[in-house]
Amino acid sequence: MNAIRREWLEKDYYQVLGVDRSISERDLKKAYRKLAQQYHPDNNPGDEAAEQRFRDVTEAYDVLTDPKVRAEYDQAREAFARGAYAGGPGGGTEYIRVEDLGDLGDLLGGFGGFGDMFGRRGPQGGADMETEAGLTFHEAIAGTTKTLNLAGRTVKVKVPAGIDDGARIRVRGKGHPGARGGPAGDLFVRVRVGSHPVFGRKGRHLTLEVPITFAEAALGANIAVPTLEGKVTLRVPPGTQTGRTFRVSGRGVKAPSGTGDLLVTVTVRVPESPTDEQRDLIAKLAELDGDDDPRAHLGV
Repeated sequence: MNAIRREWLEKDYYQVLGVDRSISERDLKKAYRKLAQQYHPDNNPGDEAAEQRFRDVTEAYDVLTDPKVRAEYDQAREAFARGAYAGGPGGGTEYIRVEDLGDLGDLLGGFGGFGDMFGRRGPQGGADMETEAGLTFHEAIAGTTKTLNLAGRTVKVKVPAGIDDGARIRVRGKGHPGARGGPAGDLFVRVRVGSHPVFGRKGRHLTLEVPITFAEAALGANIAVPTLEGKVTLRVPPGTQTGRTFRVSGRGVKAPSGTGDLLVTVTVRVPESPTDEQRDLIAKLAELDGDDDPRAHLGV
């Protein structure tokens, strides 16, 4: 049995997910996916509260989705509910009796000083570790397995496809070793994703800037744009203004929360050194514009 963690006693993971303790594994997954999509940072840019809620939901799901860990969590919560920190006479504190907890009592020997209180010591879980791993843009998109060197030992970490810069991967049992036969802590790997020479990224969406000519913007055109899976044809309608963004559905990042889109922003390219013929044509266009002032709405 794993050593209980302090957050297990402080957080009701069922309440975090808004589910009943008897929920099935299938319904638990449905509840998690609904909340994860609702609070995912991609859908709430700049919302720190939503980002924290997403982390809490993910933490709760990590514990409850593993049947063995879920059983240990339930046992720990039930044991403390029977007496830990219960108010005693006169407002004092009545501690739980370790002998009533079965094998969980041994675990308390390594948690918060309970072992000393009852004159016994049990297994103590090891501390968690945190490290960083660098990924290329394509490794983050496609997923990979990274080998990390940690203080004389190596750990293989499976990186899921679609992971974003700054995300954390939890590797159970790969942290610091436990004491007196206790389990090792967990390893948390923070990923750092490199840039791409062409594409940018916003969560599960890819971004791309594409220059177009003045004629293409004014008259419209079909232009070829790259994606991660080859080129596609994008229709630029007549009268397109610089800075307009077009969405190419399903050509973004394939992530657990769904497949994103490719967001193509066009910029109208103006000749830096127009030829004499180009100058004449532009001058004629200016004459045709006449009194059509594009800044009239500014009142200047």
